Amino acid sequence: MARYRGPVCRLCRREGMKLFLKGERCYKEKCAIERRNAPPGQHGMGRRRKVRAYGLQLREKQKLRRIYGLLEGQFHGTFVEANRRKGITGETLLQLLELRLDNVVYSLGFATSRTQARQLVRHGHIEIDGRRVDIPSMRVRQGMEITVREGSRKNAHISEAVEFAQGRGIPPWLELAPTALKGKVLENPAREDIRFPIQEQLIVELYSR
Repeated sequence: MARYRGPVCRLCRREGMKLFLKGERCYKEKCAIERRNAPPGQHGMGRRRKVRAYGLQLREKQKLRRIYGLLEGQFHGTFVEANRRKGITGETLLQLLELRLDNVVYSLGFATSRTQARQLVRHGHIEIDGRRVDIPSMRVRQGMEITVREGSRKNAHISEAVEFAQGRGIPPWLELAPTALKGKVLENPAREDIRFPIQEQLIVELYSR
Protein backbone atom coordinates (compact mmCIF):
# COMPACT_ATOMS: atom_id res chain seq x y z
CA MET A 1 0.00 0.00 0.00
CA ALA A 2 1.42 3.38 -1.05
CA ARG A 3 1.65 6.34 1.30
CA TYR A 4 -1.37 8.66 1.21
CA ARG A 5 -0.66 11.76 -0.90
CA GLY A 6 -4.08 13.43 -0.89
CA PRO A 7 -5.43 16.29 1.27
CA VAL A 8 -4.84 15.34 4.89
CA CYS A 9 -7.80 17.34 6.18
CA ARG A 10 -10.03 14.67 4.63
CA LEU A 11 -8.48 12.15 7.00
CA CYS A 12 -9.39 14.26 10.04
CA ARG A 13 -12.95 14.64 8.78
CA ARG A 14 -13.18 10.91 8.12
CA GLU A 15 -12.18 10.13 11.71
CA GLY A 16 -14.30 12.95 13.15
CA MET A 17 -11.46 14.45 15.18
CA LYS A 18 -8.29 16.49 14.83
CA LEU A 19 -5.33 14.27 13.99
CA PHE A 20 -2.96 17.29 13.89
CA LEU A 21 -1.57 16.39 10.48
CA LYS A 22 -1.16 19.93 9.14
CA GLY A 23 0.87 21.73 11.77
CA GLU A 24 -0.19 25.22 12.80
CA ARG A 25 -3.34 25.15 10.66
CA CYS A 26 -4.85 22.57 13.01
CA TYR A 27 -4.87 25.14 15.84
CA LYS A 28 -6.60 27.86 13.81
CA GLU A 29 -10.13 28.53 12.58
CA LYS A 30 -9.14 27.29 9.11
CA CYS A 31 -8.99 23.74 10.45
CA ALA A 32 -11.37 21.51 8.48
CA ILE A 33 -12.90 20.08 11.67
CA GLU A 34 -13.75 23.60 12.85
CA ARG A 35 -15.33 24.55 9.52
CA ARG A 36 -17.06 21.32 8.51
CA ASN A 37 -17.02 18.40 10.90
CA ALA A 38 -18.55 15.80 8.59
CA PRO A 39 -17.13 12.81 6.69
CA PRO A 40 -15.83 13.67 3.19
CA GLY A 41 -17.86 12.83 0.10
CA GLN A 42 -21.31 13.74 -1.19
CA HIS A 43 -23.04 11.67 1.48
CA GLY A 44 -20.99 12.99 4.36
CA MET A 45 -23.74 15.28 5.66
CA GLY A 46 -26.41 12.57 5.43
CA ARG A 47 -27.64 10.22 8.10
CA ARG A 48 -24.87 8.08 9.45
CA ARG A 49 -25.31 4.32 9.40
CA LYS A 50 -25.06 2.23 12.51
CA VAL A 51 -21.47 1.07 12.95
CA ARG A 52 -20.87 -2.54 13.92
CA ALA A 53 -18.15 -3.77 16.30
CA TYR A 54 -15.72 -4.50 13.45
CA GLY A 55 -16.27 -1.01 12.06
CA LEU A 56 -15.46 0.56 15.42
CA GLN A 57 -12.29 -1.49 15.72
CA LEU A 58 -11.20 -0.63 12.18
CA ARG A 59 -11.81 3.09 12.65
CA GLU A 60 -9.78 3.09 15.87
CA LYS A 61 -6.88 1.38 14.11
CA GLN A 62 -7.05 3.75 11.13
CA LYS A 63 -7.20 6.74 13.46
CA LEU A 64 -4.05 5.73 15.34
CA ARG A 65 -2.19 4.74 12.16
CA ARG A 66 -2.95 8.09 10.57
CA ILE A 67 -1.94 10.08 13.64
CA TYR A 68 1.57 8.63 13.48
CA GLY A 69 1.71 8.48 9.68
CA LEU A 70 2.46 4.77 9.34
CA LEU A 71 1.73 2.44 6.45
CA GLU A 72 -0.38 -0.62 7.21
CA GLY A 73 2.63 -2.96 7.19
CA GLN A 74 4.61 -0.70 9.52
CA PHE A 75 1.71 -0.41 11.93
CA HIS A 76 1.03 -4.15 11.97
CA GLY A 77 4.72 -4.85 12.56
CA THR A 78 4.69 -2.51 15.55
CA PHE A 79 1.61 -4.29 16.91
CA VAL A 80 3.30 -7.69 16.53
CA GLU A 81 6.29 -6.40 18.52
CA ALA A 82 4.02 -4.96 21.22
CA ASN A 83 2.16 -8.26 21.44
CA ARG A 84 5.43 -10.14 22.04
CA ARG A 85 6.47 -7.92 24.93
CA LYS A 86 5.37 -8.30 28.52
CA GLY A 87 2.64 -6.01 29.78
CA ILE A 88 -0.62 -4.68 28.37
CA THR A 89 -0.42 -4.96 24.58
CA GLY A 90 -2.45 -1.83 23.80
CA GLU A 91 -0.42 0.40 26.11
CA THR A 92 2.84 -1.09 24.85
CA LEU A 93 1.74 -0.35 21.27
CA LEU A 94 1.16 3.31 22.11
CA GLN A 95 4.50 3.50 23.90
CA LEU A 96 6.39 2.07 20.90
CA LEU A 97 4.71 4.58 18.59
CA GLU A 98 5.54 7.48 20.89
CA LEU A 99 9.21 6.44 21.02
CA ARG A 100 9.67 6.65 17.24
CA LEU A 101 12.28 9.28 16.41
CA ASP A 102 9.99 11.26 14.10
CA ASN A 103 7.37 11.49 16.86
CA VAL A 104 9.97 12.57 19.44
CA VAL A 105 11.26 15.30 17.09
CA TYR A 106 7.67 16.51 16.72
CA SER A 107 6.93 16.27 20.45
CA LEU A 108 10.05 18.30 21.28
CA GLY A 109 8.76 21.04 18.99
CA PHE A 110 11.44 20.88 16.29
CA ALA A 111 8.65 20.41 13.71
CA THR A 112 5.02 21.51 13.49
CA SER A 113 3.79 18.09 12.36
CA ARG A 114 4.99 14.49 12.31
CA THR A 115 5.26 14.69 8.53
CA GLN A 116 7.64 17.63 8.79
CA ALA A 117 9.56 15.84 11.56
CA ARG A 118 9.96 12.79 9.33
CA GLN A 119 11.38 15.00 6.60
CA LEU A 120 13.83 16.67 8.98
CA VAL A 121 15.15 13.28 10.06
CA ARG A 122 15.46 11.96 6.52
CA HIS A 123 17.36 15.05 5.40
CA GLY A 124 19.91 14.59 8.18
CA HIS A 125 19.03 17.60 10.36
CA ILE A 126 18.81 15.53 13.56
CA GLU A 127 21.49 13.95 15.78
CA ILE A 128 21.17 11.40 18.58
CA ASP A 129 23.93 11.52 21.19
CA GLY A 130 26.08 13.48 18.74
CA ARG A 131 25.61 11.09 15.81
CA ARG A 132 23.67 12.01 12.68
CA VAL A 133 20.66 9.79 12.01
CA ASP A 134 18.27 9.64 9.05
CA ILE A 135 15.85 6.85 10.00
CA PRO A 136 12.47 8.26 11.18
CA SER A 137 11.33 4.89 12.55
CA MET A 138 14.36 4.56 14.85
CA ARG A 139 13.22 3.97 18.43
CA VAL A 140 14.76 6.22 21.05
CA ARG A 141 15.53 5.07 24.58
CA GLN A 142 15.69 6.59 28.03
CA GLY A 143 18.70 8.89 28.44
CA MET A 144 19.19 9.62 24.73
CA GLU A 145 19.76 13.23 23.64
CA ILE A 146 18.08 14.44 20.46
CA THR A 147 19.66 17.55 18.94
CA VAL A 148 19.26 19.68 15.84
CA ARG A 149 22.57 19.60 13.96
CA GLU A 150 24.80 22.66 14.24
CA GLY A 151 24.48 23.49 10.55
CA SER A 152 20.68 23.28 10.66
CA ARG A 153 19.98 25.53 13.65
CA LYS A 154 19.36 28.59 11.50
CA ASN A 155 16.72 26.74 9.47
CA ALA A 156 13.67 29.02 9.42
CA HIS A 157 11.18 26.13 9.60
CA ILE A 158 12.82 24.73 12.73
CA SER A 159 12.97 28.15 14.42
CA GLU A 160 9.29 28.80 13.69
CA ALA A 161 8.33 25.33 14.91
CA VAL A 162 10.18 25.78 18.23
CA GLU A 163 8.53 29.14 18.81
CA PHE A 164 5.10 27.70 18.02
CA ALA A 165 5.68 24.67 20.26
CA GLN A 166 6.05 26.86 23.36
CA GLY A 167 2.28 27.20 23.48
CA ARG A 168 1.66 23.55 22.60
CA GLY A 169 3.68 22.17 25.50
CA ILE A 170 6.21 19.36 25.83
CA PRO A 171 5.27 15.88 27.17
CA PRO A 172 6.49 15.27 30.74
CA TRP A 173 8.65 12.31 29.67
CA LEU A 174 10.79 14.63 27.55
CA GLU A 175 13.08 17.51 28.51
CA LEU A 176 13.79 20.42 26.18
CA ALA A 177 16.49 23.09 26.10
CA PRO A 178 14.96 25.42 23.46
CA THR A 179 17.93 27.77 23.08
CA ALA A 180 20.30 24.85 22.44
CA LEU A 181 17.70 23.00 20.32
CA LYS A 182 18.38 19.92 22.40
CA GLY A 183 16.02 17.45 24.01
CA LYS A 184 16.38 14.40 26.22
CA VAL A 185 14.28 11.31 26.87
CA LEU A 186 13.76 11.27 30.64
CA GLU A 187 11.69 8.08 30.78
CA ASN A 188 9.35 5.91 28.76
CA PRO A 189 5.95 7.53 28.17
CA ALA A 190 3.14 6.40 30.45
CA ARG A 191 -0.41 5.82 29.20
CA GLU A 192 -1.64 9.05 30.80
CA ASP A 193 0.99 11.02 28.88
CA ILE A 194 -0.66 10.14 25.56
CA ARG A 195 -3.44 12.67 25.17
CA PHE A 196 -5.27 11.39 22.11
CA PRO A 197 -8.70 9.82 22.80
CA ILE A 198 -7.63 6.39 21.62
CA GLN A 199 -9.30 3.14 22.69
CA GLU A 200 -6.32 0.89 22.13
CA GLN A 201 -8.18 -2.21 23.34
CA LEU A 202 -10.33 -2.05 20.19
CA ILE A 203 -7.17 -2.31 18.09
CA VAL A 204 -6.02 -5.35 20.06
CA GLU A 205 -9.43 -6.95 19.51
CA LEU A 206 -9.23 -6.21 15.77
CA TYR A 207 -5.88 -7.95 15.33
CA SER A 208 -7.01 -10.82 17.56
CA ARG A 209 -9.98 -11.74 15.33
